[in-house]
Amino acid sequence: MGAAGWRVRLWSGRLSLRLHRRTTVVCALALLCAALTLLVSLCVGAYPIAPGEVARALFYGTGDRLAVHFVNQERLPQALLAILAGGALGVSGAVFQSISRNPLASPDVIGFNSGAATGAILVIVTLGSGAGAVATGAVCGGLGAAFVVFLLASRGGVHGVRLVLVGLGVTAMLGSVNSYLLTRSHLNNAQSAHVWLVGTLNGRGWSSVRMMALALLVLLPAALLLGRLLRMLELGDELASGLGVPVDRARIALIVLGVGLCGVAVASAGPIPFVALAAPQIAAMLTRAPGVSVLSAGAVGAALLGAAHLVSGQFFTALAWVGDRVGWLTLVDESQRNNQLPVGVTTAVLGGVYLAWVLFKRRGTGRA
Repeated sequence: MGAAGWRVRLWSGRLSLRLHRRTTVVCALALLCAALTLLVSLCVGAYPIAPGEVARALFYGTGDRLAVHFVNQERLPQALLAILAGGALGVSGAVFQSISRNPLASPDVIGFNSGAATGAILVIVTLGSGAGAVATGAVCGGLGAAFVVFLLASRGGVHGVRLVLVGLGVTAMLGSVNSYLLTRSHLNNAQSAHVWLVGTLNGRGWSSVRMMALALLVLLPAALLLGRLLRMLELGDELASGLGVPVDRARIALIVLGVGLCGVAVASAGPIPFVALAAPQIAAMLTRAPGVSVLSAGAVGAALLGAAHLVSGQFFTALAWVGDRVGWLTLVDESQRNNQLPVGVTTAVLGGVYLAWVLFKRRGTGRA
């Protein structure tokens, strides 16, 4: 064990890994927070379930029939999907912020989420809402948007400010395209696409979890292996090339991986904002490590979206509780007490608060 971390040797020393101590602790704590939010999500809701009943339903499938149904068929897949999608968005945001060397260059800001949404909406309004078809459309749409954005922003090299400005323009145009597609589709398809566009985990089942888990099994190891190249790319193309990095091939591979991760997350849960933007920056502040760490960004993203899912599920219940305690104030109608707020609304509000805090913290520095 060194001063800054641990060295781990695998396969009789043929593979050696160096783990930054603080980064490892942050990852472990973030994953622990994600696990705690999952456990609490299984217990609370319109039908409260005691922890003992949750354990019996999970491990044995026995106990109250309603408890077994709510735990295994509704709450568990949604909570797992929140953690998996949050991890994918965190890693994707870390990749794009590192490549562009701009903390605002996350998939939801520079148009990749909007492109994925366009591809998914095209599938929904033309073919229906099958999970596999929607995922394919989202990934293809995200890749198409990424190609357009980098083509327009890469004159003379990829510059962070230019990338963000071009991405904002592409996002605005794709938003108009999405609105037009909704107006030209059948009512049922338009309603399904509109609900999906808000960014929600409501009604998601095990098919979405399996799709998200399979995508992470393929894309996450590749992102971790290529993540070591990100620090070299942050030094600049000339210096990275001098260090032996195939700059163009590495950047293309990382872009494809980042778009794939955010595309599958968008296909599973809709275009959820804020997580890909904030998770890498929060991870960097907590780890205080040089360069980007895709692993810590993914862990923090999982914790953020898991917590946002828990808050969304209890939002109307909390408002009803406050209204009941006040007595004369009715904040939620009786019919809305058991509803769930779409998680995309929660993350958007948190994102606005986070950006306001960042701007306030950097006031007077000329960096905002």
